[in-house]
Amino acid sequence: MKIITFLNKRGIQRAGWVQDEHVYDMHEVSEGKLPDNMLDFIANHSSYYPIVQELQQLSVSPTCSLEDVELRAPIPNPPSVRDFMAFEEHLVNASKRSGIVIAPEWYEIPAFYFTNHLVLSGSMEKVQRPPNCTALDYELEIGCIIGKTGKNIKAEEAEDYIFGYTILNDWSARDLQIKEMKIGLGPAKGKDFATTIGPCIVTKDELEPYREGDQFNLTMTAKVNGELLSKGNAKDMYYTFGQMIERASDGVKLYPGDVIGSGTVGSGCILELGSERHRWLEPGDEVELEITGIGSLKNRID
Repeated sequence: MKIITFLNKRGIQRAGWVQDEHVYDMHEVSEGKLPDNMLDFIANHSSYYPIVQELQQLSVSPTCSLEDVELRAPIPNPPSVRDFMAFEEHLVNASKRSGIVIAPEWYEIPAFYFTNHLVLSGSMEKVQRPPNCTALDYELEIGCIIGKTGKNIKAEEAEDYIFGYTILNDWSARDLQIKEMKIGLGPAKGKDFATTIGPCIVTKDELEPYREGDQFNLTMTAKVNGELLSKGNAKDMYYTFGQMIERASDGVKLYPGDVIGSGTVGSGCILELGSERHRWLEPGDEVELEITGIGSLKNRID
């Protein structure tokens, strides 16, 4: 099941699902039995799934076609966004470019930072380059959405707490980020201006055909202005989402709608590729991230 948040014809934000390129406003087609927003749907999805399945079996009429709606971040108001660094190749490449020595602790614990959960945007929305930034970068990631409240979750139990997956672009102002992190804090202003997710959330059952043990065999690509720059695979994560969830929930509660980012796949940003491969992003550039089984996430720099 692919779930989206979109603007309807009246410009009102609603939650729905996509089937055969058609959009179903879940609140409208269920005559109020389903909520009108994504966060409520995720929080109570176990009781809402049977209603959706019944409506699909009844072949209810769609609300509109997918091409006629404006997409928003599938979950516009998550309680939090934690972004990890789960791909070793990214860390190795970025460290070489930045002249930083990899901390041995990275191999002991999955590390993350909190980013700004109030600036999420969706596919086709414009992303504004922050003031004083001259080194804007994309980051190709897969995101995991938490489906129920939990604390001190073990990695082997984490599957029960996962609702679904999405594409995540952790936009980075590299010049601001590098300066801040020399102080020992950050990335702060290097990251807090924008995060893009979408185009949808796919429920976890959708990705089961791609499962290989604790990972998923999902090709991940990034294009700038139609030119392929990055290509990797989700199965190459050093840490699993189960391990990340265990770390994130250690001593604190995770809540429905929390977003867990994988961190950048190997070669998944301009920082890794170097200026000899591509310049930093500029206004007018279009960035397209694509992941097998999820879709394509496009944004233009404003």
